[in-house]
Amino acid sequence: MRVLILAPFAHSVLDRMKQQLDVIHENWMDTKRLLSSQEFVRRIQEQDIPIVVVEADFVQREVFQKAPRLKFLGVCRADVVQIDVAAATEHGIPVVNTPARNAVAVAELTVGLMLSLLRRIPAAHDMVSSGKWADPTDAYFHMRGSELWRRTVGIVGFGAIGRQVARRLVAFESTVVAYDPYVGSEEMKELGVAKVELDEMMKQSDIITVHCTTTPETVGLISARRLSLMKPTAFFVNAASAYVVDEDALIQVLKERRIAGAAFDVYKNWPVKVDDPILKLENVVLTPHIGGATDESVLRHSQMMAADIERFLRGERPRNLVNPQVWK
Repeated sequence: MRVLILAPFAHSVLDRMKQQLDVIHENWMDTKRLLSSQEFVRRIQEQDIPIVVVEADFVQREVFQKAPRLKFLGVCRADVVQIDVAAATEHGIPVVNTPARNAVAVAELTVGLMLSLLRRIPAAHDMVSSGKWADPTDAYFHMRGSELWRRTVGIVGFGAIGRQVARRLVAFESTVVAYDPYVGSEEMKELGVAKVELDEMMKQSDIITVHCTTTPETVGLISARRLSLMKPTAFFVNAASAYVVDEDALIQVLKERRIAGAAFDVYKNWPVKVDDPILKLENVVLTPHIGGATDESVLRHSQMMAADIERFLRGERPRNLVNPQVWK
């Protein structure tokens, strides 16, 4: 049984799989290329590859129509927006994903961004590394920050990542509130989180952090009106989706200092263009979309995917089946 893996994959898991499978591993982050639909069809058919695992590749209807040898498609990520799941279902192909594979990684970066904003860590580093620290006491007065301790943090979206953020904020004795119309107040209460309406969250929070996916319901959710509700001392963190926020409005309130600052790990254009107005702001912390970029995330999705491939080969239902209607 041959398996084509185009995602980054832990070597320890690959070694385990190779004991029972013919594994072809071509990490797209090494090859720097994604396969076209025609290449998928050709390789699946000519090389007799029934199992394909991707991370960033797009798998469209043509692949499912023209590659009848394909029997299983794995996606090493939580969302499967680049996969034509409807076409896979029509052709009886199970699509398996790896939900919450990077939840811990994104949550930890989120807390790191909060601390970076509150304590001005990037600016402090620049002061020392650039040789601008001349007066031994100057930074103590001019770079004085705030503590995360007992701050009110509002979480927009209480899925896997939002919950991991909430768990970590417990150590700071933060007051955590969350907005998510699909999660009940009792479920939030179990983690010490209070459910609130979004407008109320925007008004009362010292930090707002976004952790919801891009859907028709969430696009533009954090509008100019909602940003205007924030305290002038509040911070905004987005490590989820640039499309959930009115980015132009956010840049404007940052320019006018109507909020204290913001941290971005996601952008509508990435890499960020050199003339992007976000690069001219002094009250921001910017990271290059590295929320889920940890070795542990790769190990986690590798283990999850390998386990579901093994279940599939034993005739058992994969645990993380996106289209359960194909399983009979």
